[in-house]
Amino acid sequence: MTDVEELTRLSSELSSIVEALAPSVVRIEARRRLPASGLVWSADGLVLAASHAIELDEHIRLGLGDGRTVPAALVGRDPATDIALVRAEAGDLTPAPWADPHGARVGHVVLSLGRPGRTVRARLGLLSAAADGWRTAGGAQIERYLEIDADPAPGFSGGPVADASGRVIGMATSSLVRRAVLAVPVPTVRRITDALLAHGRIRRGYLGIGAQPVRLPAALCHEVGQEAGLLLISVEPGSPAEQAGLMLGDTLVSLGPAPVHHLRDVLGLLGAEQIGASLPVRVLRAGRMLEASVVVGERG
Repeated sequence: MTDVEELTRLSSELSSIVEALAPSVVRIEARRRLPASGLVWSADGLVLAASHAIELDEHIRLGLGDGRTVPAALVGRDPATDIALVRAEAGDLTPAPWADPHGARVGHVVLSLGRPGRTVRARLGLLSAAADGWRTAGGAQIERYLEIDADPAPGFSGGPVADASGRVIGMATSSLVRRAVLAVPVPTVRRITDALLAHGRIRRGYLGIGAQPVRLPAALCHEVGQEAGLLLISVEPGSPAEQAGLMLGDTLVSLGPAPVHHLRDVLGLLGAEQIGASLPVRVLRAGRMLEASVVVGERG
């Protein structure tokens, strides 16, 4: 097979993938500027979208692959994973075929699809980074880090990122990591979607602090068994942290049974199961180690 024939074959295969996925990609009209994209989750009208693209909770409109424009209602959203779920006033939709994201490797060819206008659009790229689970700035756990080597394309967030077999490895988003396009993987999408269907929101714990990592004084490192803690640079009025007596300038050393070195350590300890629980905390204040208890609140 000549190079031209090989290129023609590849071109035809990519076009076939776009054609097969096109009925599952919808237009999301829920903001004043350019529409975004969505991905059919179930045949009965559930559609996955990017939370940051849903600026209007009411009067949402979806542009379907068959040309219809139908109303939709917001089921729920989770800004921490940038996942939203809407229900279209339409049935017999075509759900996207999903793939196990753990098979995705750096260098694999991927297709990103969107429908910010009437027709489906596509971008070809590579999976530029793949790693194990990570935690977003909003405290959400993502089962796998999947980054695409593409500039954020206007209106593509919420659309599918597909592998070379035409199966979707994740939902595209440009809002979780600055200047990067990620694919929120299938396990995360499924977990968040199930929770939104059940409760309309995601429950996460909350202390009401802003903090940054700092090195502990050398004299205390051996005593506490760690070299760093979290300097509290803000404590929200009326928050669980303030009610526990934590103050601006304290250095948080441990929360519950675990030492903390980074803010993500704190976020990892504030799951839904901890809401309402009383956790012991240790803080360094004016050179003295103090102990207190904080009752974990719920993030609004």
